[in-house]
Amino acid sequence: MSKELKIILIGVGNVGFHLGKELHEVGLEVNQVYSRKITKAKRLSKIIKCEAIKNLEDISKEADIYILAVPDSAIENVAANLSKQIPLSKLVVHTSGATPSTVLKPYFKNYGIFYPLQTFSITRKVNFSNIPICVDSNLKKHRASLEKLGRRISQSVHQINDQERSILHIAAVFVNNFSNNLFTIGEKITSTEKLPFDLLKPLIQETVDKIIVQSPHEMQTGPAKRGDNTTIQLHLKYLKKHFPEFIEVYQTMTQNINSKLSKIILRQKK
Repeated sequence: MSKELKIILIGVGNVGFHLGKELHEVGLEVNQVYSRKITKAKRLSKIIKCEAIKNLEDISKEADIYILAVPDSAIENVAANLSKQIPLSKLVVHTSGATPSTVLKPYFKNYGIFYPLQTFSITRKVNFSNIPICVDSNLKKHRASLEKLGRRISQSVHQINDQERSILHIAAVFVNNFSNNLFTIGEKITSTEKLPFDLLKPLIQETVDKIIVQSPHEMQTGPAKRGDNTTIQLHLKYLKKHFPEFIEVYQTMTQNINSKLSKIILRQKK
């Protein structure tokens, strides 16, 4: 994978913005960035010193790889429109964890996946070197090329097929989206009660630190793990009075941790 590789980035949202910056920082040439909102494209193009475009009609036909970093719901429509502008033999990949690579098959002879398994926010810098990059393609030679590209920005690159990636994405939703929602619940409870959420941050950090080195299952603690129904009932009584919208979440999580705790026990006593 040489520095002369020509890349076009289509989509400059959370993933596209950070991916474009990283490719540029490691010395790879992003020739164009596309967004329907030209201001967003220009924001990234100024950083990585390339052309910003808002019309697919202006896209270069000379790139080696076209990366679609667009929302899942837009991938097929963008691919269909892109296929009218570039040779069908070009390598086109998308960055989604949930959408199969075969969504590109009706439009291009060479297609694949370049999926950074991480949560991205525009305003937060990420360290790509330890982000798993999942790659796949319909042809072996392109899988090898995508692996090489991935290794330019990360030490963790894996060939992951569509089925495996969809399973990873489900697991990722649990460990990221759902866990963050639980943090949001904790923040709402503490802020409502005029308590600083910062008091919980060392606990969150210790939880993360422990599961880095040991099985999360082995590290489980708390009243549900202990079968401490007295504490559970106190929690449910409080939630019923102040946050009834969180009762079902509490009950579901408690029973999932300890299946021996029946729904009858978990039901808040009147």
